[in-house]
Amino acid sequence: MSNAGHTPQCAFLVRDAIVPDDALAAGRLRALGWEVVAVPWRQPAVDWRAFDLVVIRSTWDYHLAPDAYLAVLATVAGQTRLANPFDMVSWNSRKTYLKDLAARGVPIVPTVYRDRGVDADVAGLFRDLKTDALILKPVVGASASGTRLLRCGDRTSPASSLNDEQHLIQPLVRSVLTEGEYSVFFFGGRYSHTVLKTPGRGDFRVQEEHGGRTVPAPPDLRLLEAAERAMEALESRPLYARVDLVRAPDGEAFWLMELELIEPVLYLGMDIGAPERLACAIVEWPNG
Repeated sequence: MSNAGHTPQCAFLVRDAIVPDDALAAGRLRALGWEVVAVPWRQPAVDWRAFDLVVIRSTWDYHLAPDAYLAVLATVAGQTRLANPFDMVSWNSRKTYLKDLAARGVPIVPTVYRDRGVDADVAGLFRDLKTDALILKPVVGASASGTRLLRCGDRTSPASSLNDEQHLIQPLVRSVLTEGEYSVFFFGGRYSHTVLKTPGRGDFRVQEEHGGRTVPAPPDLRLLEAAERAMEALESRPLYARVDLVRAPDGEAFWLMELELIEPVLYLGMDIGAPERLACAIVEWPNG
């Protein structure tokens, strides 16, 4: 905490402005005695030393200029506290982090990685991943940007563009279509709440911008255990984390789809206590 008589200053790092969902936490943080302002990450010449803490929030265009984005975060981290921490964010900015989590024992959606310029044996991928539908994702991406679906036997497929960028390839997990994808949230390392995201009719993507729907969902024990296992595999405790999980084909276990540590939507409006929990985690950071 800050010195007596000093009003702590918190910057929410954003694309343009604080979005309504994050405004819920900002309001609770102000009630706890903090000043909260929005700072666009592309804004030049910011004196980050003026802030006691910079919290990355709705920087939802970072994947369009990842090197420039990380350079800004490195500058912030060199002048004040950054949440989530720079090393964690840098690691999480490339989906190859899933390799590390799998090596630490976290069950992930089966994943094949291809570097730029490496030919993809598409028929072999269908066979090895035991699927008739593949999901292709760029290694750097957000909100399903650049994500494509390739079905076995498609006349026109995105496979010809696989050599243009680093990417990962996963089977289409059928439970996403029949049940949805769960997002489990942790603030300050403690469980907060859960939502269930389902795709729109005829789509496989669960994000609202692609027609998906999100509702609150109480987690069952297996889901919460899978989320906690992913959190325990991290080398340090994040201020916030969104653990995205899908039910495995056996109908019981859960696979990690993504572990979002940079700028995930936190769905604070879907749990009455979530804004307070995040605000308290910010006040306690990093000693809570």
